[in-house]
Amino acid sequence: METKARILAIGDVHGCSRALDALLELVAPRDEDTLVFLGDYIDRGPDSRGVLERLIGLSKRPDFVALRGNHDLWMINARYQKRWFRSWLGAGVGGAETLKSYGAQNLDVIPDSHWKFLESLRPFYETEKFLFTHASLDGNLPLENQSEEWLFWRRASEATPHFSGKTLICGHTSQENGVPLDLGHAICIDTEAYGGGWLSCLDVEALYLYQANQNGETREGGLGDFLL
Repeated sequence: METKARILAIGDVHGCSRALDALLELVAPRDEDTLVFLGDYIDRGPDSRGVLERLIGLSKRPDFVALRGNHDLWMINARYQKRWFRSWLGAGVGGAETLKSYGAQNLDVIPDSHWKFLESLRPFYETEKFLFTHASLDGNLPLENQSEEWLFWRRASEATPHFSGKTLICGHTSQENGVPLDLGHAICIDTEAYGGGWLSCLDVEALYLYQANQNGETREGGLGDFLL
């Protein structure tokens, strides 16, 4: 029996390679599935380097989509501007943890392949029924007209229903309870992997949720069951 291709959205990884490994093992992506990573691969967690290496390997898949998050943008800007570098190392941002994962104190040792991957990240992705951004969107504008403020920095709760009628799938707005935020017109799946929570993967068509944490624990079920 032929299995239906899935669109699998994965929330903010934030350097949590153990959670990512456990999640991918649980989800077991098939060749026909589309993987959509929603950004913020680095900072805060212990293994940003390992996360980028895993994603570079996954990028060889035919249906691989990696969006840019505000932390990924922060690191890129830190490469070129000292003020961004200083803020990236600031309390709570997580740049120091990223450098530690490379055993470095500056960005000079970051492999070219990692920079190339970061520079290649998309600002958004769109399918027949869904819109994907890192942070949020202005519901009155098409994706190509969204500002960086909306795409990378705004909160999920600020997103208004999109004029297309499509559902927004996003990350960025951390859900400390480990459960995605379902607003009807938008679903946020940043469930704070780095803070003792869960890394989430949502089968967006089936509304089926997979989660894993840094201890390698996993859980799964219908999104509605988690929201009860």
